[in-house]
Amino acid sequence: MDVYLVRHTSVDVPGGVCYGQSDVPLKETFPQEGEGVKAKLNDLLPDKSILDAVYTSPLSRCTRLAEFCGFADAVREPRIMEINFGEWEMQDYNSIQDPRLQEWYEDYLHVRATGGESFEDQFNRVSAFLQEIKASGKSKVLCFCHGGVLICAKIISGAITPQEAFSSLDDYGSVIKITI
Repeated sequence: MDVYLVRHTSVDVPGGVCYGQSDVPLKETFPQEGEGVKAKLNDLLPDKSILDAVYTSPLSRCTRLAEFCGFADAVREPRIMEINFGEWEMQDYNSIQDPRLQEWYEDYLHVRATGGESFEDQFNRVSAFLQEIKASGKSKVLCFCHGGVLICAKIISGAITPQEAFSSLDDYGSVIKITI
């Protein structure tokens, strides 16, 4: 199965702010960035009719890009949302007073954000989603999603290891293809 994954464009959130599943706005450069994504998709997928399905995270930063790229009917799929940072959402990492933050820094693969998820939790839901699609017989799908989801997909495809996760974050507006 070929999976084309698109990371949303730049968000209008100050650097260092933990935003995970918060529904944050896109930067005013969205039209230009969106055109860049469209061009990448056209290069990678000149014939959109080969797609069996198109999915998007329900967060507006992804649905807006899906619509901009001509996929207003993309299926909203919560399993391809960004990691849930729970109580840390919309806080500057340097301002978070939770003592568990240091535990998370030391073992982000397994330690959950307070009231949220661990990377392992996110990986498991993304993996379940991709396995379900594969089992359904779909062979080519497109997903508008988040950096963490792209990382999970790359691990699932064998392109990177879990230990390489956070050093393998794709840029905003990236389009990648994996094979499962």
